[in-house]
Amino acid sequence: MEIYDAFTEGIEPGGLRNRNEIKTLICYLVSHLDTPITKGQLNNIICEEGLANYFELNQALSEVIENGNIHIVKADENEDPELFITEIGKQNTATLEKDLPYTVREKALNAAVRLQTRLRREREHRIQITKLENGCNITMSVLDGNDELMTVTLFVADYEQALSVKEKFLSDPVTVYSNIVALLMA
Repeated sequence: MEIYDAFTEGIEPGGLRNRNEIKTLICYLVSHLDTPITKGQLNNIICEEGLANYFELNQALSEVIENGNIHIVKADENEDPELFITEIGKQNTATLEKDLPYTVREKALNAAVRLQTRLRREREHRIQITKLENGCNITMSVLDGNDELMTVTLFVADYEQALSVKEKFLSDPVTVYSNIVALLMA
């Protein structure tokens, strides 16, 4: 019989209700991602997916840091600290990760990859929204390193529409670029 010892507020069906499972999920995510994850990103991934309660997650994170499974690195005062798995954390995760439900592991990992892809796209491409008297201009630039491949400015009716265009662009900037080039070259 499984012991539920964690708060359940905000947890979706199938989410974690056991503190040890939450600790294992934290270590699993940190150890299986190619790039570092911040504390805030970890909170967003796990809580938005309904995998664990916010307060339980933060308590579990404090405990895995205290126990030496994860260490934090803070580059400067204004940045959210990045989380890194330690050797003991890797060993513990390898031993315990199979105790987590497969769907929880996959849901968390997929959410983390989506978030990191989104953040990478925001770093690699420029988007600027300029409010005008009667709407907004949204300027989107597709970059390849330091080379600007394309810049498009689009007028939209309001700021909410500009945010919607921004989301669509960031969901797949390569397809936007490819489709525009294909239309112009046809």
